[in-house]
Amino acid sequence: MKNNYSFDERNRIVEENLYRIDAVIRRNHGLMRAAHLDYDDVYQQLAIRLIRCVEGFDPEKGKLDQHIYAQLQYELLNCKDSRSRYGFTGAPRDLRGAVVSLDGCHELAAA
Repeated sequence: MKNNYSFDERNRIVEENLYRIDAVIRRNHGLMRAAHLDYDDVYQQLAIRLIRCVEGFDPEKGKLDQHIYAQLQYELLNCKDSRSRYGFTGAPRDLRGAVVSLDGCHELAAA
């Protein structure tokens, strides 16, 4: 059973838990440096995940704080995925340093 949070209540819960984003980022600072992830990009992705996490939380399945940490950690790992970083939905997971020319994009769009 999903929660029945109102829009205002959901926003209040999200605002109260924004500090958890920084906690997850701090705990994974080495991973972010190794993957060359930008703090602002990761923060934005985790904030979106936090909103979805609160919206989809089922109180019968556990505690909200545990659910939030698990979801934020999972999202951080997805941020280092090349498909997320480069926007290539069909790209292999280990794609690194991908460069695509604008001419190549225009050719694909015209085809």
